[in-house]
Amino acid sequence: MTEKKSETGGEFEREPVPESALLGQGKFWGMYAGEHAAGTEFMIGPLFLSAGASLQDLILGLLLGNILAVLTWRFLVAPIAIAKRMTLYYQLERIAGGSLVKLYNLVNGILFCFLAGAMITVSASAVGIPFGIDYAIPEDMFGLGAPSFTGLVAFVGIVIAIVAASGYSTVARFANIAAPWMIGIFAACGIVSLTQMGATDWATISEGKWWSDAIAFVQAQDGEQQFGFWKIVVFAWLCNGAMHFGMADLSIFRFAKSANAGWAPSIGMFLGHYMAWIAAALLLAAQIKLSQDHTANPGALAWGALGWTGILCVVIAGWTTANPTIYRAGLAFQGMMPKSSRTVMTLVAGAVATVAGAFPNLSAQLLGFVGTYGTVLGPMGAVIFVDYWLMKKFGLNDEHAHKTNQSISIAVLVAWLLPVTVGLYLIFWQGIFAAYAVIPCWVACGVIYLVLSKMTQGNVQVKG
Repeated sequence: MTEKKSETGGEFEREPVPESALLGQGKFWGMYAGEHAAGTEFMIGPLFLSAGASLQDLILGLLLGNILAVLTWRFLVAPIAIAKRMTLYYQLERIAGGSLVKLYNLVNGILFCFLAGAMITVSASAVGIPFGIDYAIPEDMFGLGAPSFTGLVAFVGIVIAIVAASGYSTVARFANIAAPWMIGIFAACGIVSLTQMGATDWATISEGKWWSDAIAFVQAQDGEQQFGFWKIVVFAWLCNGAMHFGMADLSIFRFAKSANAGWAPSIGMFLGHYMAWIAAALLLAAQIKLSQDHTANPGALAWGALGWTGILCVVIAGWTTANPTIYRAGLAFQGMMPKSSRTVMTLVAGAVATVAGAFPNLSAQLLGFVGTYGTVLGPMGAVIFVDYWLMKKFGLNDEHAHKTNQSISIAVLVAWLLPVTVGLYLIFWQGIFAAYAVIPCWVACGVIYLVLSKMTQGNVQVKG
C-alpha cells in the first residue's frame, strides 16, 4: 500500500487523519501480532518461571489479564481515536498546553526508547550465538557487555531505526510479513521444550512436575520468590498500560476506519502474551532440565530448542517489537519540536534506544519496568478520557488550553504529577509491585483534573 502523507510531507502529526489515508483492519491485526508475539516474550516468559509462578496460576491469570487488556483497547482507546483521529501528542497539546506536553513527550519518548532498547538487546543476544559473542548480564544496572556484543547492539539498532523511520505503513507491512511465521515458531518452541522434558502425554503435562522442579531449581539458586494469580492478572492487563490506559495507541488507531480495529490487540495478547509467554517459559524449564542452567538468555533458549530457526525468530521478534515502539517515541520527540521532521526524530529515538540496548541489565528488569512506565505515562490517558467524555457534561470546555492559548494547564500538571509522584514513591520506596499503581494513579489523575478544571476554568477567557 502506498503510504499517504499530509501536505507537509509528514504523517498527519498535527492534523486529523483524512478519510483518504485510513487503513483496513488487516494492517492493525498484523501489527499487533508482530509487536506482541515478539522479542519481549523471550524475556518475560522465563521471568514468570524464575519468579515462582505456578503453572495453573500462569495459565488462568494470563487468560483473565489479557481479556481485560483487549477490552481496554477496544472500549477505552479506539472510540476516541476514531472520533479525533489525532496523535496522542497533538491531542494532549490541545488539552494540556504546548509547554507541558513537551515535558510529557520527553518523558514518554525516553521511556519508550528504553523499552525498545530491551528489544534490541534481545535481538543482539540471538545474532551473537552463531559467532560465539557472549550475552552476559553484568551486576551493574548500567554495566556494558563485551565490546563485541555492544557492536552487535549498534548494528541491530541501526537497522531497526531505519525501518521505524520509514513510517507507519512500513512498520505495519514488516509486522504483517513476520507475524504468522513467528507465531508458528513460538508454538514450536513450546512443543519441542515439552518433548525435551519428557512431557509428551496429558497426564505428565497436567501433573506439572517438570514445571515445579524447574522453579525449585531456580529458587535454590536465587532464593524464594512468589508471583501469584492476581499479580499475573494485573501484569498481563497493565504491562501495556501506557498503550491503552495511557492512550499512546491513539497514534496507531487514528488510521483505522472503524472502532472495531480496537479488537486487533487480541491477536497479540492471546498468541503473544499468552501462548508465546508460556512457550518461552517452557524453553527455560527445558534448559534447566537438560543443562542445569537457569540463565534466561533469549538467543540461547531459542537455539537450544530450534537451532538456526530459533535464532532467526528471536532476531525478527525483537525487530517487530522495537519498530512500532521507536515509531511512537519518534512521534513523541517530534511533538516537542513540531517543525522538526518525524523521520529525523524517529532516527534520534532509534539512537537513544540503541544506547539503552547496550546495557543488558535493563532487559532483565522488564517485569518491573513495564509497570513503572505505565504508572508514569498512563495517567495522562485519564486526562484525555475525561476531556473527551466528561468535560462538556459538566459544563466545561474540552481542549481548554487550545481554546485559551495556555502553554501550561495547571489542572493537567497537578493532576498528572501528584498521583505519579505518590505511585513512584510506593514502587521505589515501599516496594509494591509496579503494575499495581497504574489504575489508582489513572483514576486519581482523572478525578483531580475534573475537579481542578471545575475550579479554574471560569477564571480563564475562552477565545472566540
